Amino acid sequence: MKCRVLLLFFIVVSVLEAAACTSAIVSGKLTSNGRPILWKHRDTSDLNNKVARIENDGKIPFVALFNSSDKECREAWIGMNESGFAIMNTASYNLKNDTVSDMDKEGLLMSIALSECRTVDDFATLLDSLPKPLGVEANFGVIDAYGSAAYFETNNWEYERFNVDDTEEGYLIRTNYSKSGRKGEGYGYIREQNAERLLAPYIANHSVTPAVFTEVLSRSFYHSLIDKDFEHDTVEWVVDRDFIPRRISSASVAIEGVVASENATDAVMWTVLGYPPCGIVYPVTVDSVPEELQADPQTGMASACDRANALKSEVFPMEKDNGENYLNINALFNEEGTGISQKCKEKSINIYRERGIVLR
Repeated sequence: MKCRVLLLFFIVVSVLEAAACTSAIVSGKLTSNGRPILWKHRDTSDLNNKVARIENDGKIPFVALFNSSDKECREAWIGMNESGFAIMNTASYNLKNDTVSDMDKEGLLMSIALSECRTVDDFATLLDSLPKPLGVEANFGVIDAYGSAAYFETNNWEYERFNVDDTEEGYLIRTNYSKSGRKGEGYGYIREQNAERLLAPYIANHSVTPAVFTEVLSRSFYHSLIDKDFEHDTVEWVVDRDFIPRRISSASVAIEGVVASENATDAVMWTVLGYPPCGIVYPVTVDSVPEELQADPQTGMASACDRANALKSEVFPMEKDNGENYLNINALFNEEGTGISQKCKEKSINIYRERGIVLR
């Protein structure tokens, strides 16, 4: 019996690790240029991603993040379309209230939304109109070109909408539980607090930029429960638990929306593929995807993702015992500033600077 219980525990942990993310929506009132930001730090069992532009007859063209194994690009995990509508999700674990087994349709739903929705209200209408059960248990984050931004905490049958404009703070964060779900259940409470603490100074100064997400939060090894930042510690090995970046992190994407005076196509999807602490950011627009983010015709892999994941092997070099749970923090950061993450961050900051974005 004890062996069966332990086996069940590890199966549950593996399933949860395979679908866990950290996300945020920030109002333009808190950003340096007035543009809203939709961010997703993706954790998943499929560590290889690509970005593609999708054009279907009679539908709205869009760009989105897909698994490299998704050859037909059917399941979008974060993206934006030509109308300025953008969407992402995090898995939730306290909303499901039925025994429906046909699940995990979040990516399909987001592809439909990107090809059909122009506004946040359109997405609400889509959720209302799609046949039930939806096959989802998720927090869907959405923004549009008209100033609306919201999370939709959604299960198979219904959803609860949380508008960013209804908050005093001007932003919302979601991990792997839903505010409208069963209390005390779900996951990501510590990661949520990590994000809150790391965002706080930028929120206070109204200086949030996409770089804050890809270059600060997605590279940070701050742990809110013990109030410690391991980037500045003297230890070599750190247990990979409850940081925003995790061994199963596969991308960090911050979509910078538009203000009313701009064209919807001016939105930018700032994208880091692969293990975010080892990746470099690339700007994506609805009509331009950098070659490094596209799937290679022969391998199906994106070169930017391959490079980041190759560097990741230096961060998680242990193969014996439970070595995959330990990261070499010194490989990422050192006093000389030559750690992997430090060098990648420097390159990314320069790319942002070329677009007029400064990380203060």
